[in-house]
Amino acid sequence: MSFDEIIDRRGTHCAKWDKMEDLYGVPTETGLAMWVADMDFRPPQVVQDAVQQMVDHGVYGYFGDDSKYLDAIGWWMENRHGWKVDPAWIFTTHGLVNGTALCVDAFTAPGDGIVLFTPVYHAFAKVINAAGRKVVECEMPQADGRYAMDFDAWDAQMTGAEKMLILCSPHNPGGRVWTRAELQGVADFAKRHDLVLVSDEIHHDLVMPGHTHIPMAHIDGITDRLVMMTATTKTFNIAGSHSGNVIIADPDLRAKFGARMAALGLSANSFGLFMATAAYSPAGAEWVDELVGYLAGNAKMFDDAVNAIPGLRSMSLEATYLSWVDFDGTGMDRDEFTKRVEQTACIAANHGPTFGKGGESFLRFNIATPRARIEEACDRLAKAFGDLQ
Repeated sequence: MSFDEIIDRRGTHCAKWDKMEDLYGVPTETGLAMWVADMDFRPPQVVQDAVQQMVDHGVYGYFGDDSKYLDAIGWWMENRHGWKVDPAWIFTTHGLVNGTALCVDAFTAPGDGIVLFTPVYHAFAKVINAAGRKVVECEMPQADGRYAMDFDAWDAQMTGAEKMLILCSPHNPGGRVWTRAELQGVADFAKRHDLVLVSDEIHHDLVMPGHTHIPMAHIDGITDRLVMMTATTKTFNIAGSHSGNVIIADPDLRAKFGARMAALGLSANSFGLFMATAAYSPAGAEWVDELVGYLAGNAKMFDDAVNAIPGLRSMSLEATYLSWVDFDGTGMDRDEFTKRVEQTACIAANHGPTFGKGGESFLRFNIATPRARIEEACDRLAKAFGDLQ
């Protein structure tokens, strides 16, 4: 696999490349798409082979006997994360945004508060608002240039109307890998305020060298209120397969979740199951290790270039392939720095305010693309902010 290969995704019904002109005013032909969180790489050959086998067979019927799929999930979680998962705990959803929505539906009622540590993945708030629940934003402070927890301040915000906490671990968009002490603090916070804790760990395989992700399931005293969410989709760049795992050890929570899935008539997509089964394998693991090394190189190139521009600061990336860049030091208002990125540099990046409180001066850049494009993005940004040099 060569991650340096340029694959033209334009004109392929690709949200990332084909929608950036409509949404950001960045021309499709000359722009760089660095917003949607998917990668510009093909998945590992083992996944391609699984899809080819489906094509060669040529009959796309209902999927039956998911034992190999469940075994593959169990193998991956135990071998890559040291976490033993009972197959009976696993529900398959249509991705983790769908998984989040189902948790909101199963465990809360209209008007309930749902806590988010912001800034955080924008789809959480969209789902919460659409479901008629209330987003409770607990803004994270920064310490030494990275996000931290402030439980004393957040305790003071709670009113008793909150019923759920959604944690992003590793954190999107800040790229934090939470420490065991921080995760224990989250668990204790959830217990103090009697919150169901939904831990979205979709980026748990994309951890930079020198950092180690700890599954929330490894934290003491939280099982009775914990919902774990994982997926192959971010790890292997198969987001279009729309599959995700909601893993619930507690039998009461599991029964509630299962009842809502049954009531909504949800069942799995066979393409996603075949792809996930193939991906969660030794061959898939080898590919991920190569990918993470490549992403680390991209992160270094991008961060070095961004941090060399006066007034710009990129948070040090501990996990994910999403660079969170603060433009506050430029003294420019949001419209001005955004205009320079989109109209001068012709780069489409996610707008910080969509991630909630604390994101106002930021843009999020997706660096999971061939290094030549990273180099091009660095050159464009340097020129767009050349007057600051």
